[in-house]
Amino acid sequence: MATQKPTRGAKKKGTKAVVTGTGKPASPELISDAEVRARAAHRERTEEGHILAGRTPPSQKSPREQTSGPTTIKAKARPFDYSIRGDRPLTETEDEKLLGSAPSRVDFTRTDPWRVLRIMSELIEGFDTLADVEKGVSIFGSARTGPDDPQYQAAQETARLLAEAGFAIITGAGPGIMEAANKGAREGNGRSIGCNIELPFEQGSNPYVDTVIEFRYFFIRKLMFVKYASAFIIFPGGFGTLDEAFEALTLIQTGKIYEFPVILFGRHYWAGLLRWLKSRVLVEKKISPGDLDLLLVTDDPAEAANAVIAAQAATLQPPQRRASDRAAAAIV
Repeated sequence: MATQKPTRGAKKKGTKAVVTGTGKPASPELISDAEVRARAAHRERTEEGHILAGRTPPSQKSPREQTSGPTTIKAKARPFDYSIRGDRPLTETEDEKLLGSAPSRVDFTRTDPWRVLRIMSELIEGFDTLADVEKGVSIFGSARTGPDDPQYQAAQETARLLAEAGFAIITGAGPGIMEAANKGAREGNGRSIGCNIELPFEQGSNPYVDTVIEFRYFFIRKLMFVKYASAFIIFPGGFGTLDEAFEALTLIQTGKIYEFPVILFGRHYWAGLLRWLKSRVLVEKKISPGDLDLLLVTDDPAEAANAVIAAQAATLQPPQRRASDRAAAAIV
């Protein structure tokens, strides 16, 4: 009697099932539930950042309250446009629509070709608003960090020092570390820029932003963070913060940007990540030894600011000198 062959993709005897990061057996239901809880927790963290700063979260305000406040908006702020959402939920963002699969039969104004025009207009608005930024630094970190947190105070001081040195400070416009950086920029009489993003709930801009741009699409917002910055300073944060850090490292590694410091602020917080990169990713040759030198680590606002200032000064060297310096470094 012939033995039945195992079904393709079936779990082999003695092998372990796929589990989540917490060790739970994976299932579509569990993943769906985790997504719902992750979105709710993200909103909670953002709202907590506003509350810790003594403000009512914009997501809990009336429409009239949301339009008031001390922020001076130099870019033309626009309300998020729901006109092409049809009968879909108002909490659905433009990013979600772009990344999702569209129905087979839709009218032209709800298809991807139409979105290309909206994407183009958003790019033009970002370029036009930030065209005069010659020296900028993008600062990232948790929205949940309150004014009494040492990391908030460090971000504020770092931004102040950079603003006094002539750098514009660019953040995601929200509370927490973003707010601290914008506050420091204002204290240093520098330009304080916020790149806000459309979310399923109203994030709102912190009151220390002077120039705010509202983005529908994450990838355009991320472009502005890189294009108009000379460095990234990464304070303790979550997935979004990690995303920005590794995107910058990838762009450096692939030769898209040069002389661009990526500074991890908070030695203790980032120690575990650095250990993993060294003991696992490097040992398995997924990265090269030199790749780890792309990351700078500090606990001192002055050190962080000086690293950015030094890198900016290096870009002012004659092209021949910079090329020879890079060649010498490659030989070593």
